[in-house]
Amino acid sequence: MVDILAFLSRDFHFIAGLGTGVLSASLLQPADLLKTRVQQSGSASLVQSFKNIVKGPNSLRQLWRGTLPSIIRTGFGSALYFTTLNTLRQNVARSKILTSSGTVSVLRGDATYSSSSLPQLSNLANLTTGAIARASAGLIMMPITVIKVRYESNLYSYKSIWNAGAAIFNTEGVRGFFSGFGATALRDAPYAGLYVLFYEQSKRRLSRLHDVAPLDGIVPAKMASSASASINFGSGVLAAGLATAITNPFDAVKTRLQLMPEKYGNLVKASQQMVREDGFRSFFDGLGLRIGRKAISSAMAWTLYEELVRRADVRWNKPEAAL
Repeated sequence: MVDILAFLSRDFHFIAGLGTGVLSASLLQPADLLKTRVQQSGSASLVQSFKNIVKGPNSLRQLWRGTLPSIIRTGFGSALYFTTLNTLRQNVARSKILTSSGTVSVLRGDATYSSSSLPQLSNLANLTTGAIARASAGLIMMPITVIKVRYESNLYSYKSIWNAGAAIFNTEGVRGFFSGFGATALRDAPYAGLYVLFYEQSKRRLSRLHDVAPLDGIVPAKMASSASASINFGSGVLAAGLATAITNPFDAVKTRLQLMPEKYGNLVKASQQMVREDGFRSFFDGLGLRIGRKAISSAMAWTLYEELVRRADVRWNKPEAAL
């Protein structure tokens, strides 16, 4: 049988990542906007931030303010991330250095069941490949990330993303497009690494709990698509919740640096100033919103991505099986 992941082109993974990223960004933009408003000042609560938005003109439209830069960032960021991650995981799987048989599969009789369509790697490989892929994509998408955060904030009155980009360049130069990159990298790389690690581990454990019923006395050779999708989505929610809680302090610092770089300066100075002004609780501002958004967006993106790979696997391997 052909190994579909070895033959699928990079275009497939790029398009799959782009589609899932655009969908999640479009649906969940209000949560992202509210998170930015809460984190920009430790004194603003979620309820107060929401009230301030809805009491203004065009309240519904304001909840989706910044959707275009968010779609560009999340869409192309996801496309780059999944493409890079697939390449890294394929190379590691072929090298057999950090692979781990049975990581996400369950043996039942003569059949092997798994909710995963991806290579089986060790915990260290999952952690490392996820971190490297996310850090690489984050660096490339950093300029649009800064524009997105400032456009969502009410500290700036940009009329368009083009106006925002021009204003940042005129006042801060190229350096302004990379404000908060250190905090962003410290958030994204550990988050992605931990996410892939927790995600794969959760799939393995949930797959063990899946009860396979024989059909006409025959045990199915593969886990049903609905079952694998449920396991993958549940695993995505759990993984995102854990990884988000661990990395939220860096997200809070990142937002302050990107909104007010002249005030907060760098990662260390920003952290110290946040503690002095708002206490340690400021590192967890927006945590509930971020967990909710990340849980849904990550679970949705990974479930759809794996389902696309699984369907391509079935379609591409069907002629091979008939030979």
